[in-house]
Amino acid sequence: MRHLGQKLLAAAVAAVLAGGPVQAAAPESDEPIKIVMNNWTSQNVLATVTGMLLEKMGYNVEYVPSDTQLQFQAIANGDMHFQVEVWEGSMATAFEAALAAGALDMGAHNAVTREEWWFPTYIKEVCPGLPDWKALDACAEKFATAETSPKGRFVGPPADWGKHYSERIQSLGMNFQEVPVGQAATLWAELQAAYDRKEPVVLFNWTPNFIEAKFEGEFVEFPDYDPACLTDPKWGSNPDALYDCGAPKSGYLKKVGWKGLPETWPAAAAMLTKMSFTNPQIAAAADMVDSQGMSVEEAAAKWIEDNEAVWKAWME
Repeated sequence: MRHLGQKLLAAAVAAVLAGGPVQAAAPESDEPIKIVMNNWTSQNVLATVTGMLLEKMGYNVEYVPSDTQLQFQAIANGDMHFQVEVWEGSMATAFEAALAAGALDMGAHNAVTREEWWFPTYIKEVCPGLPDWKALDACAEKFATAETSPKGRFVGPPADWGKHYSERIQSLGMNFQEVPVGQAATLWAELQAAYDRKEPVVLFNWTPNFIEAKFEGEFVEFPDYDPACLTDPKWGSNPDALYDCGAPKSGYLKKVGWKGLPETWPAAAAMLTKMSFTNPQIAAAADMVDSQGMSVEEAAAKWIEDNEAVWKAWME
């Protein structure tokens, strides 16, 4: 079945590249295409853009909230049908497992990603040697709070993002403690509060993201990433532990779909395969919600209005 889905997807894409129509005269199925919704802004906006475009093509759409790790098995099972943001830095292992179970790799976006510890530039004044991780660790007490003292506090992402930062801290012997947040918005609230008072803060951040246009800062430089870091304890500086490295510095951002998608909705599958967002487009989508106060639906509609030439090319 996986090979059949791949062949149908390839045929649909070939029709696109040959100039064949993507938009069906009528939807091939009335069943809703179930689009995954996660718990960060750009994914929500891009998923809604995806749904609105599919609705323009005549399809029924359903948005389904999901844990960022469990979603992959659900897609492989056909309980969900499409995920627009697959980040290499936090989802590679679950993504590969889903592909092995029959899910479809529906191509990469033009965007290049990075997910890592991040600090505001002003901290360099009190913590010389940054962005090197060893310099950060030497300054750990400056990041301590009542909750973590004498260890420094690292403001981590929601636990279901699968980042293994507590394990990294232990593997590298750092004098830090991860304090994960419940949602992405809390990260930005913590950053804004510290930034306004010029207080030391180190937290999880990623690109593309609206943060890079609003705050000056840098990613912490950890030992270079290697896939073996996640699977082979003997790799890296700690021969007895995993996760003793940083994240990919030029990671992929991909799309993944249910293996039955190209068979059930061929024109939709062709459009979704051709769909590709850039770093500036993704950052702008998040900015409309996180900085300008729009709802996800308003931001998605505005993105579609502002980028008509882009998305029409996906359907031609």
